[in-house]
Amino acid sequence: MNITTRMRSISAVLVLTLVGCAAGGGNGGAQTHLSATQCRDLTDLRNKAPATHQRSMSELTALRQAGYHPERRFDPDYPASLERAQRQVDIWYQAECPQARAG
Repeated sequence: MNITTRMRSISAVLVLTLVGCAAGGGNGGAQTHLSATQCRDLTDLRNKAPATHQRSMSELTALRQAGYHPERRFDPDYPASLERAQRQVDIWYQAECPQARAG
């Protein structure tokens, strides 16, 4: 195989990879944002279970995934940025967590 043929093959693979990413990552667009652990911990918190370090960290991780950054010393958009993230996590929770659909 000469260098031209090899470069064409590599180019074709890269193009197909980029097309797959643009089309939803190759998993049919069924991306999940919350893990099973996060779903369980968020359900526990919504059902007034005692807050534990693990549950709090699960909630914080979900809020960070939704765009909230509590490590900022001065956030001129607070509390709106937190409320936006909470709404996004709630949307994900309703769509992705079987516990939300069961109740």
